Amino acid sequence: MSAGSGAAGESGAAAGGSAGRLFVVATPIGNLGDVTYRAVEVLRTVPLVAAEDTRLTRRLFARYEITTHLVSYHARSGRGRELELLEHLRAGRDLALVTDAGTPLVSDPGGELASAWAAEGGAVVPIPGASAVLAALVASGLSAARWSFEGFLPRGGRERRARLSRIGADERACVIYEAPSRVAATLADLAAAAGATRRAAVCRELTKLHEEVVRGALGELAAKGAAGAILLRGEFAIVVEATSSSGTAAKRLAVEGQASMEDARAEIARLVAGGARRSDAVRQVAAATGLDRRELYRPD
Repeated sequence: MSAGSGAAGESGAAAGGSAGRLFVVATPIGNLGDVTYRAVEVLRTVPLVAAEDTRLTRRLFARYEITTHLVSYHARSGRGRELELLEHLRAGRDLALVTDAGTPLVSDPGGELASAWAAEGGAVVPIPGASAVLAALVASGLSAARWSFEGFLPRGGRERRARLSRIGADERACVIYEAPSRVAATLADLAAAAGATRRAAVCRELTKLHEEVVRGALGELAAKGAAGAILLRGEFAIVVEATSSSGTAAKRLAVEGQASMEDARAEIARLVAGGARRSDAVRQVAAATGLDRRELYRPD
């Protein structure tokens, strides 16, 4: 494969360029067989690979007989390692960046390096591959033509409440990463913010031996999480379905007559009690029911 078609080929200086190229390489999220031919070729031909965890990357290297020199580069590496890698690129040598699993920069280290190199006019070359976000959307079986990605939510406080409120008010599907110890609490918070009847899927250990997807309404999933009916082990992605197809409690309200306004205001009160901002709750209910937002703001 030629350099123009995506392989690293010769280093930037040897190929006639004045600077190296930064290859952002996606690696498998679990099953080592999910690596692409192009990714293997790039990892074999660049002079240096910067890895979030060299021990994990060596497993991939052993599987595909890759012998390229490895250096560690992670969230705690410090500015010194970033400067070393930038000097490597400035000298006309290519560099590949990999994370533990999936694509670097997506809830993983590497953003500062890529931004700094791009700011200098350097080439940042994507080598696409496995993605936990897309795998979760596909495995969820939910409607997700339009979606957002939230990554890991804040653990608590105002910022967490604000993020949950925005998710609840958003009509798009949403993908969230979560640690096993916080899955149950996050499901409960999502049920309060987005509505207990909104459908979702809890995806665990995607592409791995113990892959599992648990689907249901958020209220049901929150109850299962609290009861220990979801195995809280491994890596998790939670997918919340788009409201356009699943509907929310607000969307199923009647839209005519005084009773519908009372029901809509009750739904707003429920969302606010669950942690949503009043403005977001009003916006969500107004969009779902077609009722006038100003009327919904007025007291009974």
